[in-house]
Amino acid sequence: MIPRRFPGFLVLVLALLSALSPVPSRAQAHTQDSATGPVVVGRIQGAIGPATRDYFNRVLAEANDANAECFVLLLDTPGGLSESMRDMIKSILASETPVICYVHPAGARAASAGALISLASHLAAMSPGTNIGAAHPVSIGGGETNETMEKKITNDAAAYARGLAAQRGRNVGWAERVVRESISSTAEEALADTVIEVVSATLEELLEDIDGMTVETVAGERTLNTAGATVQHLEPTGRERILTRISDPNIAYLLMLVGIFGIIFELQNPGTFFPGIIGVIALITAAFALQMLPVSFTGVTLIALSILMFILEVKVPSHGALTVGGVIAMLIGSIMLIDSPVPVMKVSLKVIIPAVIFTAAFFLFAVGFGLKAQKRKVTTGIDGLLGAIGEARSPVHQKGSVFVHGEFWNANSDAPIPEGARVRVVNVDGMHIKVTEDKQEV
Repeated sequence: MIPRRFPGFLVLVLALLSALSPVPSRAQAHTQDSATGPVVVGRIQGAIGPATRDYFNRVLAEANDANAECFVLLLDTPGGLSESMRDMIKSILASETPVICYVHPAGARAASAGALISLASHLAAMSPGTNIGAAHPVSIGGGETNETMEKKITNDAAAYARGLAAQRGRNVGWAERVVRESISSTAEEALADTVIEVVSATLEELLEDIDGMTVETVAGERTLNTAGATVQHLEPTGRERILTRISDPNIAYLLMLVGIFGIIFELQNPGTFFPGIIGVIALITAAFALQMLPVSFTGVTLIALSILMFILEVKVPSHGALTVGGVIAMLIGSIMLIDSPVPVMKVSLKVIIPAVIFTAAFFLFAVGFGLKAQKRKVTTGIDGLLGAIGEARSPVHQKGSVFVHGEFWNANSDAPIPEGARVRVVNVDGMHIKVTEDKQEV
């Protein structure tokens, strides 16, 4: 006979067992869930810097929050800043959502920092006609180094690449050589050397190819279910687009020059307002952009020195010596402005040379004419009457009338001046002037 209270006791036991049962992890919940999460797709095209890093981290975070099946990064980059690259790799290694780095489309590359990001990804894929590699630290770092320091940086980068390759089960020897020897591989070569897992021509083909593959994330093993999955493209926000644009060294450099020109023009022509407003906005924007880049203090100092030399040339003519010095200082300072040996992260000579020529011309002509105009003798208004030549239209002594600057003026003089004589204005007192006879022939 079953006790009357037994069903209630049984319910209590079952409730306790349910409470003590382990809660499935996120990865387990994903596996058990029959519904497939979306495939989140992001794109990086161009140099890797703080703005692209922020975009990447945001999209990856959204993919994790959405319990996405995976995050596919469409990559086409010549490289970029080491610090930004390492931040992105940290996010990949800590991600519960698998990250698939896909060098796409044909003609794209994952060079320098892009190669290491590919090595760090859970799966690496390439389109036919793309290449990967050339990750020597001179291409992913920044700054001026001597031989000893360069060796240390190279050893550090090689160890970093080997560690990433080993963690993902990829070719450690290739990872070593891509740093020390700057080798580069085509998609087919990378696949044969176990640098990547897949060669796919399109995104749709990639999702078919990786379907069923198993990857290891921080949350455990994940089996990808990507065939037919919903694809969600996450584009950069307006703010991210603007930051990416102004963090281009060429744009930041030009904004800095526009700011300098605008402020100096406003100082030379007080009250115009518009050049000053534009100058302040451009200079603040340039300062914000440059703080995201590895700016060289020496480069900034040389550019400031060049501006000073141009101004001094206008005020204190040096027969061209200060102008030559200013051009040289600005040229060297502009080249050194961004402290990075990566070509895409430096100001282009195609921008620097015209900018230096224009700046020299701006100060020598525009600012020079403004300063000379300030020094020129006043020729209008009451102050413009001093020294002016006119004609006595009546005898002038204690009082009289003279014709100066197309107007009749009441005048006096210390000595009598006959009518019709040539006179020169020596003093102005309100609407009354004092003149002296000018003995020169009219």
